[in-house]
Amino acid sequence: MKKIFVLQLMLIALVSFIVNDVAAQGCVAVRSNGAMCTVSHADAEDNHKWQLTTGYRYFHSFRHFVGTEEQKHRVEEGTDVRNWQHALDFTLVRKLNKRMSLAVNMPLISNRRSSMYEHYGNSSTNPNARRETTTFGMGDIRITAYRWMLDPVKSKKGNIQVGLGLKLPTGDYRYNDFFWKNDSTKVLGPVDQSIQLGDGGTGISLELNGYYVFTKALSAYGNFYYLSNPREHNGVSTARGGTTSATNILYGSSVMSVPDQYMLRGGLNLMVGAFSASAGVRLEVVPSEDIIGGSSGFRRPGRIFGVEPGVAYQFKKASLFATVPYWFSKNRTQSYADKQRTKATGVYAQGDAAFADYSINIGCTVKF
Repeated sequence: MKKIFVLQLMLIALVSFIVNDVAAQGCVAVRSNGAMCTVSHADAEDNHKWQLTTGYRYFHSFRHFVGTEEQKHRVEEGTDVRNWQHALDFTLVRKLNKRMSLAVNMPLISNRRSSMYEHYGNSSTNPNARRETTTFGMGDIRITAYRWMLDPVKSKKGNIQVGLGLKLPTGDYRYNDFFWKNDSTKVLGPVDQSIQLGDGGTGISLELNGYYVFTKALSAYGNFYYLSNPREHNGVSTARGGTTSATNILYGSSVMSVPDQYMLRGGLNLMVGAFSASAGVRLEVVPSEDIIGGSSGFRRPGRIFGVEPGVAYQFKKASLFATVPYWFSKNRTQSYADKQRTKATGVYAQGDAAFADYSINIGCTVKF
């Protein structure tokens, strides 16, 4: 009975890894990375070979920041950019043996973006100036191989899992919609980078997932994810159907970048019967420069840091879970193009980005 209880605790301790989609920054184009640590626990005696996780994510961004300073006047003036995202992540896992597993993740995404500057312009007094662009479809698929580093039979109290994945450019990164110039004229062009369904790059992902059981009720979890996108830019225009400016061409922001991204999180889980509650911290980042390949092209780098409470309930072959990360620190950092412009002109340049206050993640995992 004690062994079964400990294994159940391992399961609950890792349920909070299931929905770890790095996609809550709004205008900062952080792509869904799929379900982290989709192998629920390191139970070598688990005879279930397959596992399906379905997760739903929602966020609404509208708070503009330059660095860590909020541009509150944007909301007051009504010139703020508003992004909404609804996403379903489907992750199918095949357990190969007691240590190895293979996971395939496919996101289905619906985005909506409301702004004035992309259409009539922020200075317009026309009541029709605020318009919307939308996208819907499949995102970038990710295939990942996982391995528990310690023998699950001998390491009951804790373990570390390493995942190495390949992200495929299956999401449409050239999605077009109409931009209104006045009440009777609209042009077709690529939508903003933040609501494109994919980034156009083939990426390599690295994951580190771990847990440690302190007592029957208390355990700790940790998770690290890095997506490297060697492709520098995808060639998609940032002019929204218009003419690219000479300034954007000069500083390399006339086309969309294919940026790296990473996430770090950790915390504690408390289990009471089949119910568990988690409390942790979470950091999400789009860096201004990539570790492999060039960094030119338009991107909105940034980082958010916050707390991440969660709850989960474990059935015999299924688990339900929910997490609500709340971001109390938001930072739109200086981009590579901003740095080039600052160096060339001697005048410090830094763009803005809109962030969400929180995101909602709910889902279910079934073993069969």
